Amino acid sequence: MKDVYILAIESSCDETSMAIVKNGKDVIGLSIATQIDTHARYGGVVPEIASRMHTEAITLVLEDVLSKANMKMEDMDAIAVTYAPGLTGSLIVGIEAAKTLSLIYDKPLIAVNHLIGHIYANNIESDLEFPMLALVVSGGHTELLIMESDYKFKRLGETLDDAIGEAYDKVARVIGLKYPGGPNVEKYAKEGTHSYNLPKPVMDDTYNFSYSGLKSAIINLVHNAEQRGEEINKYDLARSFQDVAIDELVRKVEKAFKETGIKRLVVAGGVSANNYLKEEMQKLCDKYTAELFIPRLLYCTDNAAMIGVAAYPLYLKKEFCDYSLNASSHTDIC
Repeated sequence: MKDVYILAIESSCDETSMAIVKNGKDVIGLSIATQIDTHARYGGVVPEIASRMHTEAITLVLEDVLSKANMKMEDMDAIAVTYAPGLTGSLIVGIEAAKTLSLIYDKPLIAVNHLIGHIYANNIESDLEFPMLALVVSGGHTELLIMESDYKFKRLGETLDDAIGEAYDKVARVIGLKYPGGPNVEKYAKEGTHSYNLPKPVMDDTYNFSYSGLKSAIINLVHNAEQRGEEINKYDLARSFQDVAIDELVRKVEKAFKETGIKRLVVAGGVSANNYLKEEMQKLCDKYTAELFIPRLLYCTDNAAMIGVAAYPLYLKKEFCDYSLNASSHTDIC
């Protein structure tokens, strides 16, 4: 069978990225234009600015990735693009670019779910085997799934309200840390001790998650301290928050290990870049003699390589889409 080259496009939030992926595994070229410095001025992503910057960067990123791979558009076998979930305006820029390239060069168009892309990022440097548990942790999602085979998912539980990444970002803003919040909370947590008594999320026997109560408790704690003129220890509060937030993930995954007997775990999404999360999941996997898969940092955060990898099974099944493809801000994996 001839080699299959997929040009993948990712523009769901504030990274404009393209990649060329060979046979759903080998990243031949990857280009990422980040907007972090711009959005840092506003303390978070501004959707209107994000979509405009995607428009400015998209052709430059295409030229860059083709140059890195020393390939031409004619060499591609398909065009893959993130269509959901994400910021609608940002997604549309990538989708319209993908449609245009598909039409001009007569290449099939493949629509990829961003979250599924994060899961498949684990297949770039490892060989995923089924069945496996998949923990998706990002700014907008916290889900625990069973992946029975390619694109066959069963949801065990999901967030009832706020996602863990959203909680990290909110805590960062409340205690005065710069954007992006998650990495800065982790940095402060390393220097702190668990000295604040915070509520534990969803202490029930389900697989569901909840972070709104924990987030609200910290907001109230900081507000009350300010009212009394007391100083908050940012390092200790960051540590206390992180311990509770990550412990909830560990507890739910341990329940899944016990009840399913599955011995493989993939962690996916932007929060998978958190080193404390990696350490705690490794301890848990060692306890149950399970394999742990977490991408290296480059593939933890948003990138087009993961979209190209996730598109490959769809290419093999010829699950292509037409030019009516549109963006969706919300969509389920299952």
